[in-house]
Amino acid sequence: MAFTEVILVDERDQPVGRMEKLKAHREGLLHRAVTVYLFNPEGDLLLQQRAESKYHCGGLWSNTCCGHPMPREETASAAQRRLYEEMGLNCALTPIFTLQYRLPLSNGLVEHELGHVFFGISGQTPKLNPGEAMAYRYQPLTALLAETQRDPALFTPWFLLTLPDIPPYFNEFLRLRHAG
Repeated sequence: MAFTEVILVDERDQPVGRMEKLKAHREGLLHRAVTVYLFNPEGDLLLQQRAESKYHCGGLWSNTCCGHPMPREETASAAQRRLYEEMGLNCALTPIFTLQYRLPLSNGLVEHELGHVFFGISGQTPKLNPGEAMAYRYQPLTALLAETQRDPALFTPWFLLTLPDIPPYFNEFLRLRHAG
């Protein structure tokens, strides 16, 4: 894994420093993150199966993509960058909400993130980066919620935490798109 830094933040998302990404996850320090939920025109969510080679949660299904803004990079730019780097897609993204979580992972790392969540709609076909994702699929939210209840071990911890909040936000996102 290449040396990359994350932006350490306080509870109000104010930068308090920088740290190498893996070290921040080892120490469980709060840092800024971006998460993308991309839907097709029918409203199905684009999921990715993380590459087995990822340093944590390899082979698990998750949201469309996620990552960390680099120092001096805006969150919206980081979301766009990660969508292209992981899934080979470019489309408009809308900031929807932020959340904070602290999730211990099975390998001793900790996801302690202040996440900026973005939504988008695209009919493009993903072009996966094999170092990031090994498969993709589209699934309606109702079926996905049922699957995560039935078989949670197939999904990343942050996706399981966030998914129940996605349908109401998605409905509001669609309402605002149609109103504008």
